Amino acid sequence: MLKSRTPVEDAIREKIRKSMLPTTLEIHNDSHLHAHHKAMQGNTSAETHFRLVITSKAFRDQNQPSRHRMVYALLKEEMDRPGGIHALQLRTRTPEEEEKENAAEAAEQAKPVAELEQH
Repeated sequence: MLKSRTPVEDAIREKIRKSMLPTTLEIHNDSHLHAHHKAMQGNTSAETHFRLVITSKAFRDQNQPSRHRMVYALLKEEMDRPGGIHALQLRTRTPEEEEKENAAEAAEQAKPVAELEQH
């Protein structure tokens, strides 16, 4: 059996999918952008810095700090492990918040077209 080349990312994906049942889950490994940082000297892991976008009903009735604590608790093992997650950037939202954001983005993208059509 082949060993995964992205065990930390795989663990993040598995834990969030099982625990939070996300409707959207984006995992971006930004470790290569930070490899030159002093804190990363001597670290051989290519999985230290992640940016996550998570949409889940599990975040309903939770403020942003509470949502982030939920994710941190879920990934505690990966964060505590030597060479594990050093930095985690989170964007957490409910399905309703995502829908509202998507509608606002679509309206913003449609604006220039509508403005051009008026002239």
